[in-house]
Amino acid sequence: MSERDTTRPVDQRATDTHRRDRPCRPADARRAVEHAVTACRGIQAPCDVGALSDAVLVASELTTNAILHGGGVTDFRVDVVEPGAHPGVRLSVCDRSRDLPVAVPPTDDRGRRRLGGHGWPIVCRLAREVRVADLPSEGKCITVVVPLS
Repeated sequence: MSERDTTRPVDQRATDTHRRDRPCRPADARRAVEHAVTACRGIQAPCDVGALSDAVLVASELTTNAILHGGGVTDFRVDVVEPGAHPGVRLSVCDRSRDLPVAVPPTDDRGRRRLGGHGWPIVCRLAREVRVADLPSEGKCITVVVPLS
C-alpha cells in the first residue's frame, strides 16, 4: 500500500463482526460489508450497486472457504479504504489452516463437472489486491481489496 492510502474507521459492529465464541457465518460477512459501505457513503464517493455486490460476494466466498476448507473463521475484519481516487473494501478473513487456496479445474479426470471450486477464482477476479499470510500461531489470513468504483 502506498502512503496515500487511508482507512476510514467504521462502526465497531462492521469491523468486528467475529466473536471468539462462535465462527463468522457468510451472512454475517455480507451484512458487515453492507453496513461498512453504507456507514461511509457520506465520507467518500458513492459506490455503484454492482461494486457493492462484488464486495459482498467476495466476503461471502472467503468466509465460506474458511469454514469449508480452513477449519473455521478465526478472525474477520472489514474496512472501507480510500487509496487516492479508488475507494475499496478491505476484507481480512483468517482461518486455522496454513493450506493455500487453490483453483480447482471445473471437470475431473473423466470430464465430469465438479461441484464447487468457483470461490477462489471469483475472489481473484473481483479483488484488485490479494494477499495470503501465515499467522504466527497457526493458520492463515487472506486480505483482499475489492474496488467500490
